[in-house]
Amino acid sequence: MLAGETARAAATSLTLLADDTRLKILWTLMQGEQHVNALAEIVGAKAPAVSQHLSKLRLAGMVSVRREGTYAYYRASDDHISSIVRLLVDHTSEELAAQRQVSALRARSVKKR
Repeated sequence: MLAGETARAAATSLTLLADDTRLKILWTLMQGEQHVNALAEIVGAKAPAVSQHLSKLRLAGMVSVRREGTYAYYRASDDHISSIVRLLVDHTSEELAAQRQVSALRARSVKKR
């Protein structure tokens, strides 16, 4: 049986990952360290919003920060979360590809009629 405390903690982690901007930030940081402005440009969000997301991810232990001069560099810091994100993105990519194939086949069969 899954203990209530464990279920609540897991649900909290999944809730954090349920935001597409946070997911893009974490995915980017899984590829390597970045500072806020670079992350903002990569994920297509404003730097203050990215900072807010990073703060939540950092408090959850999903990312860590390294300071160098006036810059703060962030990186993914939880291998378990990174594995979950990688599996989720891979699964979703496969599902979307399958849906596109089905749609293309349906479109072809409609044209033949």
